[in-house]
Amino acid sequence: QVQLVESGGGLVQAGGSLRLSCAASERGASIRYMGWYRQAPGKRRELVATITSGGSTNYADSVKGRFTISRDNAKNTVYLQMNSLKPEDTAVYYCTSGLLVPGTYWGQGTQVTVSS
Repeated sequence: QVQLVESGGGLVQAGGSLRLSCAASERGASIRYMGWYRQAPGKRRELVATITSGGSTNYADSVKGRFTISRDNAKNTVYLQMNSLKPEDTAVYYCTSGLLVPGTYWGQGTQVTVSS
C-alpha cells in the first residue's frame, strides 16, 4: 500500500505562486504514473496534471502555461509548481499514483485558496 503525503498548500493572492509536493512511501511500479487532481466545493474531482517515471507530462487545458509538474525519482516525490494563480484554482489538491494510470493511490489532499 503506497502512502502519498502532500504538502505546500495555503492561501495566496491572485497572480501569486505556490509549490505543492507529494512524497510517496515507496518506489517502483505503483508510482510509475503520478499526478495531481483537484476538487472545488460542489464540483467533481478533475485532472490537473500527470507525469510518468520517464518524464512525459499531461496537463488540463485550464492550467497549461501556468502550472508545471515535475518529479524526483530518487526522492519518490512529485511537485506541482503553480504560477499566475487565479481564484478559480481554489480547491483541494490531491496527489495520486498508479501503474498504468494515476488513480490507484491517493493522498489526503491539501487546500489551495486563491483570493481575488
